[in-house]
Amino acid sequence: MVIREKFDYDLNTLREKLIELGSLTEIALAKSIHALETQNIEQALEVIDEDNQVDDLEEEINDLAILLIAKQQPVAIDLRRIVVAIKISSDIERMADFAVNIAKSTIRIGDEPLVKPINHIKRMHGIGTEMLSLSIKAFNEEDVVLAKKVAEMDDLVDDLYGETIKELLELMHDKKESLQQITQLSFVCRYIERMADHATNISESVFYLVKGRHYDLNS
Repeated sequence: MVIREKFDYDLNTLREKLIELGSLTEIALAKSIHALETQNIEQALEVIDEDNQVDDLEEEINDLAILLIAKQQPVAIDLRRIVVAIKISSDIERMADFAVNIAKSTIRIGDEPLVKPINHIKRMHGIGTEMLSLSIKAFNEEDVVLAKKVAEMDDLVDDLYGETIKELLELMHDKKESLQQITQLSFVCRYIERMADHATNISESVFYLVKGRHYDLNS
C-alpha cells in the first residue's frame, strides 16, 4: 500500500471510529432517559458500567489521530480532519458523561414517585439526541447546512430548559418533602442543556473543517 493510500485508509478508520463513538453515546443517552422515566435502577447501573467503552474508544481515536500527525505531517484539510476528529471525540465523550450523570440522578431518586411527568425533560432529551445524530452526519458528509440546522435546534432546548426549570422551582414551594428529587431533576435538565451545547460545538467543528475558520454558532 502506497503512503497516500495508507494515509487515506487511516483517515477513514478515524472517521469510522468517531461514528461508532457517536452511536455508543446515543445508546447510552437513550438508556439513561428510559431508566429515569421508568425508574429502572438496573438500567441506570448499566449506563454507568458501559461508559468505559466510550472512554476506551475516545482514547483509541486520540492515539490514532496523534500517530497520523506525527508520522504523516498532514497539511491543509487533512490536518483539519484530524484535529476536528480529536475535538469532536472530546465533545461526544462529554455527552456520554451526561448520560452517566442522568443515570446517577435516577439512582439517587430511587423508587420515590416522580413529582410530575417528565414530558418536557424527555422532549429536551429527544432534541439533544437528535442534535448529536445530525451533527455526526454533518461531520461525516462535511455538510455545513446540516451543521447550521443542528446549531439552530439548540434554541429549542434552551427554551424548554427555561420552562422546565421554572416549573421545578415552583414545585419546590409546594412539595418540600420532595426537594431532593426536584433538585436531581433540575440537574438532569442542566445535563441535557449542556449536551445540546456540545452538539453545537460539533457543528462548529464541521464549519471549521469545511471553511477553514472558526464560527460561533451560538451567537
